[in-house]
Amino acid sequence: MVYFLMFLLLLSIPLCKTDDQLTLGKPIFPSEMLISKGGIFALGFFPPANFSNSLYVGVWFHNIPQRTVVWVANRDNPITTPSSATLAITNSSGMVLSDSQGHILWTTKISVTGASAVLLDTGNFVLRLPNGTDIWQSFDHPTDTILAGMMFLMSYKSEIIGRLTAWRSHDDPSTGDFSFSLDPSSDLQGMTWNGTKPYCRNGVRTSVTVSGAQYPSNSSLFMYQTLIDSGNKLYYSYTVSDSSIYTRLTLDSTGTMMFLSWDNSSSSWMLIFQRPAAGSCEVYGSCGPFGYCDFTGAVPACRCLDGFEPVDPSISQSGCRRKEELRCGEGGHRFVSLPDMKVPDKFLQIRNRSFDQCAAECSSNCSCKAYAYANLSSGGTMADPSRCLVWTGELVDSEKKASLGENLYLRLAEPPVGKKNRLLKIVVPITVCMLLLTCIVLTWICKHRGKQNKEIQKRLMLEYPGTSNELGGENVKFPFISFGDIVAATDNFCESNLLGRGGFGKVYKGILEGGTEVAVKRLNEGSGQGIEEFRNEVVLIAKLQHRNLVRLLGCCIHEDEKLLIYEYLPNKSLDAFLFGVL
Repeated sequence: MVYFLMFLLLLSIPLCKTDDQLTLGKPIFPSEMLISKGGIFALGFFPPANFSNSLYVGVWFHNIPQRTVVWVANRDNPITTPSSATLAITNSSGMVLSDSQGHILWTTKISVTGASAVLLDTGNFVLRLPNGTDIWQSFDHPTDTILAGMMFLMSYKSEIIGRLTAWRSHDDPSTGDFSFSLDPSSDLQGMTWNGTKPYCRNGVRTSVTVSGAQYPSNSSLFMYQTLIDSGNKLYYSYTVSDSSIYTRLTLDSTGTMMFLSWDNSSSSWMLIFQRPAAGSCEVYGSCGPFGYCDFTGAVPACRCLDGFEPVDPSISQSGCRRKEELRCGEGGHRFVSLPDMKVPDKFLQIRNRSFDQCAAECSSNCSCKAYAYANLSSGGTMADPSRCLVWTGELVDSEKKASLGENLYLRLAEPPVGKKNRLLKIVVPITVCMLLLTCIVLTWICKHRGKQNKEIQKRLMLEYPGTSNELGGENVKFPFISFGDIVAATDNFCESNLLGRGGFGKVYKGILEGGTEVAVKRLNEGSGQGIEEFRNEVVLIAKLQHRNLVRLLGCCIHEDEKLLIYEYLPNKSLDAFLFGVL
């Protein structure tokens, strides 16, 4: 009860604002704080939100109403007697946090003379010599947050250095169960851990480069992420397009890595993205061996790699099994390329290999299940820019996502060579013969049908009583034109070619093959002009050949169609001149 009242009293005292520096002989107390020059960040003493008997020193955003702590000095050694706690500069240990009993709760452990501590507008708290050299900085000792512009040192000489560690809970800044760092077995991938077990795995890096994205897609905020490999050191950093916007990359107490941006309109932190995504199969190994989390659909879902099927469709974590077992030896396997993949975990890196050498390395090893290749540095600054990965065991924790863009080459069984060849030798010749025979038959049918149609037309005309006599005998070369030629000449009786219409049909202009212009009279099916009238008109026009009369060039009978083909008169008919008929 006494401690609770003490904290209420402490919170009721207005904090005395000081400058941005902590100097020798000028410590700060629980009622004071440092404020960066631009007023963006503050450093001071704070109690957790649940008012427990603890007090911590930390850095938080200063100009927002919701206190958001981004760094804590004594997270696992809280102050329990706040009345006389101090943060001071000493010549023996640099910065020291102590209580009234003289207990040192936190220190930088650096022996210096004349140094001062400065809180920068980046959120970095540095110990600086008089000549401007920074000999210690909070950015090298992060807790759960990475800020814009912060150089997060991930590894040094292949040794894992940087680690984010989540708070125990939302109200407890002590070390929690979840942490993030590079994978000790390979510095090619980052991993979120739940204790010592993998919880969520980042993709294996394919290059040392800068990548940018717009967050959210309808805003003007861009986030640029950078991996910097200086040879011995590997850094991660991010920047945003608008430095006035408060952002942070934070590992929360549930193991979720979140990128957040402060929204002034709602006075709250807006979630831009998170990993793992809520309710997704992005948690490590969720889809089991040889399964992958597919993000290409509307909802992420577990699926099997090509050539595999579910062990138990009702349990996604049961994974997948091969449809056909691999057979060792030449011709017993093939590799399929799976694009846009986050390649699996549990890989073996083979150094100093080209792509072809990497493929051959896997192909020649019967136990190799898959391989992937990338060039980590196109600029040639790395001693070995190749990244050849092979897998000999189960493939676990894969993803398919359009933004990943890496090919995984998966080994699958090949159908037996003998059986396949025998099948081809039988099927191919039969198929070719059938196609040739079909073409020959269709060609003969088309030619025979065309000739038959012309004979049918001629017979239909000449078989009517008196036709042959009236035309001068059966040997008269009466011109018959195929229906197909007429359709082509009139553009399928297009209305734009219509010259006129009468009681027995319509007349169309046409152009026969060779360029001859003709007028085609198409008798209506219900016009009343039957085959007798059609014959009479043919006979009459055939007899009345005169230079002042239109000449009959041919005729056609096709099923119910009866057509007459005349020479085309461009100057219209006689009635048009006499009566002005258009």
